[in-house]
Amino acid sequence: MYRDTYVGNLDAEAAGTTVTIAGWAARIRDQGGVAFVDLRDASGLVQVVIAPDEVPELVDVARSLKREYCLKIIGDVRARPPGTENLDLPTGAVEVAARTVEVLSTAQPLPFQLDDSIETDEQVRLQYRYLDLRRDRMSRNLKARSRAVAAIHNNLDAAGFMEVETPTLIKSTPEGARDVLVPSRHRQGHFYALPQSPQLFKQLLMVAGVDRYYQIARCYRDEDFRADRQIEFTQLDLEGSFWGQDEVLATIESVVSDAVAAVRGEGLSLPLSQMTYAEAIDRFGSDKPDLRFGMEIADLSDVFAASEFNAFASVVEGGGVVRAINIGESESSRSHLDGIIERAKELGAKGLVWMVVEQDGTIRSPVAKFLESGEMDAIRQALSGELGDVLLLVADEHRRASHVLGQLRLDHGRPDGHDDLSFLWVTDFPVFEVADDGGLAPAHHPFTAPRSVEELRDSPETAVAKAYDLVVNGVELGSGSVRIHDPAVQQEVFDILGIAPEEAHQRFGWFLEALRYGTPPHAGFAFGIDRLVSVLQNEPNIREVMPFPKTQTGFDPLTSSPSPVTEDQLAELGIELRPDAEESLEAHPAG
Repeated sequence: MYRDTYVGNLDAEAAGTTVTIAGWAARIRDQGGVAFVDLRDASGLVQVVIAPDEVPELVDVARSLKREYCLKIIGDVRARPPGTENLDLPTGAVEVAARTVEVLSTAQPLPFQLDDSIETDEQVRLQYRYLDLRRDRMSRNLKARSRAVAAIHNNLDAAGFMEVETPTLIKSTPEGARDVLVPSRHRQGHFYALPQSPQLFKQLLMVAGVDRYYQIARCYRDEDFRADRQIEFTQLDLEGSFWGQDEVLATIESVVSDAVAAVRGEGLSLPLSQMTYAEAIDRFGSDKPDLRFGMEIADLSDVFAASEFNAFASVVEGGGVVRAINIGESESSRSHLDGIIERAKELGAKGLVWMVVEQDGTIRSPVAKFLESGEMDAIRQALSGELGDVLLLVADEHRRASHVLGQLRLDHGRPDGHDDLSFLWVTDFPVFEVADDGGLAPAHHPFTAPRSVEELRDSPETAVAKAYDLVVNGVELGSGSVRIHDPAVQQEVFDILGIAPEEAHQRFGWFLEALRYGTPPHAGFAFGIDRLVSVLQNEPNIREVMPFPKTQTGFDPLTSSPSPVTEDQLAELGIELRPDAEESLEAHPAG
């Protein structure tokens, strides 16, 4: 037997007992021949005292110990001497006096110190992820993730959901991001795709009569990496027949509340707040607003409609808007304010005007000479400007002005390191958005039901979808929608997207065929497990809550993947590399 108790369970009540414990030597301190070892296992850490003068046979082993040696120790639990207790440690009232110490395995010198207070390059951490995961911070993150997933399972099982697995190798279908493709050896020149989501298969389960489905699903998207994106990720995916938006929202709220309670000890106050997409853009310049602070966008178009400041007046006359935010007291040096102007231009604005509220209530600004006193008063009142406040104004078309100010709002208002949680439903998204080529593309995916079929036909550019996102602290946690269950409506959406019946049949024929066999109305949702846990753990990057993530460039330093394969493997798949690909392999043989 390697152990009869976990070290995290040792407290004052355990004093006087003899225990067998096992774990890693997190720290070793030699004080005059007496060694103090902080032994760590999955439950926590306890101080072990190795005193050769009390147990002579421990002399050699005490001298040989190094950090991260794996040990088995039999010893007596006793209260620490008065004044030596560690109140910051759950086991800090006791220590274990070793009778025997067995080295189960040794450890080489560590590539980095497993101490949360020491910064280590992420590349090195990921290369030795199995060591990184021993750190207290990473261990807490893994445990939080496990508790959250368990709470999700328990909630949905109790609600009568059926857990169903869907395929990992599927047909490539356009869902927004690039597919991760897998070549077929048996059908050379043909490819599987890894699922971006189980979207079509979960809809097929509704056709199949599965009333309530869920899955903790692995998903794959070949898109550019960011702090909240990876090529592979995990999401909760669920769907229900004879469901509408209200049922989905209530279910997800219950699930998320239980997950929050499992990680943080207290659930959410339900129901959660809701806001339409149009209102979110208008007030906060984002479809995922962070509501932990104010700084709402105000519209000043009326103020400038007849202004002598032609740069803004002409924009309003041309159908544009003048929008503004008050970022509060801020550095008001010219260089700092000019930096904000450059930031606005990076975000797509043609320019930005700053204003500073002075002691006497007047406004200091490069454009103040073009404004009448009544206009400046109106600006200050509309933005509740007070002494020292910095006001930022952008004139442009509504969407761009709102977007720029929404980003500047986050730059100057988003709190760092706060544990507060601000959940919000954003509803009534548009069915379509304008693509880079000027055409229409699905705002969510092409299987999202419109609020009105008539609206879809008459004005597809402004048609509203039965779609909804869950947002927390300015992070899109997940999205869902009521699905199209009428094949005729589905074809109308394809027609608007420029997908002819022949192309639709080639891409989705197997799915469209299923819709003809009595498909029930259905709706669903999916949210990122990684994103949820990263927010709950106050981690700015989802890589910190994923066991084995890739780097920002998609490389895995642990296994050195992606990596080349042999020519024989490529030949079996009927694949031949282009010359430029071979040159890239020679230049970067290990990623």
